[in-house]
Amino acid sequence: MDRDQCLALDAQDPLRAFKDEFVLPEGVIYLVGNSLGALPKRTAERMRRAVEDEWGGQLVGGWNHAGWYDLPLTLGDRLAPLIGAGPGQVVVGNTTSIAIFQAVAAALRLRPDRRVIVSDAQNFPTDHYMVQGLAGLVGGYEIRDLAEGSFADAAVVLLSEVDYRTGARRDMAEVTAAAHAAGALIVWDLCHSVGAMEVDVSDVDFAVGCTYKYLSAGPGAPAFLYVNPRHHGTAENVLSGWHGHAAPFAFETDFRPADGMRRFVISTPHVLSLAALDAALDVWERVPMAQVRAKSKALTSLFVDLVGDRLELASPADPEARGSQISLRHPDGYPIMRALIDRGVHGDFRAPDTLRFGFAPLYLGYTDVYDAAATLLEVLDKELWRDEKYAVRLAVT
Repeated sequence: MDRDQCLALDAQDPLRAFKDEFVLPEGVIYLVGNSLGALPKRTAERMRRAVEDEWGGQLVGGWNHAGWYDLPLTLGDRLAPLIGAGPGQVVVGNTTSIAIFQAVAAALRLRPDRRVIVSDAQNFPTDHYMVQGLAGLVGGYEIRDLAEGSFADAAVVLLSEVDYRTGARRDMAEVTAAAHAAGALIVWDLCHSVGAMEVDVSDVDFAVGCTYKYLSAGPGAPAFLYVNPRHHGTAENVLSGWHGHAAPFAFETDFRPADGMRRFVISTPHVLSLAALDAALDVWERVPMAQVRAKSKALTSLFVDLVGDRLELASPADPEARGSQISLRHPDGYPIMRALIDRGVHGDFRAPDTLRFGFAPLYLGYTDVYDAAATLLEVLDKELWRDEKYAVRLAVT
């Protein structure tokens, strides 16, 4: 495919108008939507309103009159359709790490006769670390790597739908059914799924995810936690903060959990971060996810075709078997990525040798992908990455 054909595809793209809703620096092709999404233009005004009108104008009254107190639930309901959930099934707040701790701990209490936690050693590190910390805290649990065998005798299984290194996608329905057939509960990490593809959590037990990647809610934006309604009456929040109490302002001595998802709120909502998420969801409520997924597959396939065999493909070749990400391997991947970024094409690097490119269909076009691939090939052909300054590792890669 040549550049003129890419321009024609951009002109026909049903999602093309959404690009104008994001702030994108001149001369930058942004392929890091799988790490930090671009800034929605409406976010600045929503943040201004939260700071000046709500905080500045209403002061503490904002908890009642600006709806701050209910933000974890109201924004959870707005986010829910993006993962195939319904009203009253999602709560927003805290971080992905904390949500994983909550979900896995709740699942363990629902399976008290089982002492095995299955976790993929290739999960994003925080997932595995949180399981290790929880198991060490409560004691008596074996952490079994997914590669070691089946789900037999497992209490809970923790997996990512899309692998953060390679972009490989698991069949969530098939794996969930296998876990349930073995008597285990399952927790899905949707950090690299939500906002990039259609997701259906209707049969899973728990799910968690962040909002700062494809959803573009901003750096450090709050995570979400989904609990299947069949567990609402029995699942416990072991992090029993006062905002999860049935009557927080009764200031009772002992914890009494609220009904439904309110019990999974922990403490004071991060109002300013939630305001940025609120603005991002204004965009996502108008997005047809089927079109997003179709464009994602087309963009990633185009990139793979254009790069050819110049770098080793670490992602699945079949677009159905991957998320909205392409990973390529090279022993000098880090300086190659640094050289690429210096020329306006932004991706990121994951040790030891992986260049990652995340494709956010709302603000990325076919011509962008063509130009990104051409720049990557130029960096390789001219060995521009050999400049010694690119060998210096930055704190965040």
